Amino acid sequence: MTETASPAPDQDLTGLVGHHFIYTYANGWQYEMYVKNDATIDYRIHSGMVGGRWVKDQQVDVVRLTDDVYKISWVEPTGTCVVVDVMPGLRRVHGTIFFPAWVEEDGSKTVLFQNDHLPLMTTYRDEGPTYPIHVVPEFAQITFLENVGVDDDTVVAVAPGDLPDGYATRRN
Repeated sequence: MTETASPAPDQDLTGLVGHHFIYTYANGWQYEMYVKNDATIDYRIHSGMVGGRWVKDQQVDVVRLTDDVYKISWVEPTGTCVVVDVMPGLRRVHGTIFFPAWVEEDGSKTVLFQNDHLPLMTTYRDEGPTYPIHVVPEFAQITFLENVGVDDDTVVAVAPGDLPDGYATRRN
């Protein structure tokens, strides 16, 4: 048996962990993410199929693919799977969302603060239908980006509808 070097690059995540950003997909959907630490994100959805939804402490897998390119992936209690590639220096994101059929049929069921409704979300997921999966692959532009540090529960603390006017349209 021969040993081979690990193909994984150095996993320095300091270029992403602790960062908060707002991004708009080419299809017009607007999202916001806070990379709370190397295993957790908080996010809000400002517009799109499930606009108004928000989540805290979503467990994720975060990896550095190469210089200034990161991948965040997770599975939600709804059964939705998400993969987001983040390129902070280019202010670009590529996301692929895999919505189960029940979410595509009636996404309004998920438009709430998910953390307060986990048993309901898993019930919906288990009742389905799951298939066909609705796949949404899109590029997005990061319109607002800041480093706020790690584990700050005040960054994403209220529903999208409770934010001040102009919050999501800030640019820097």
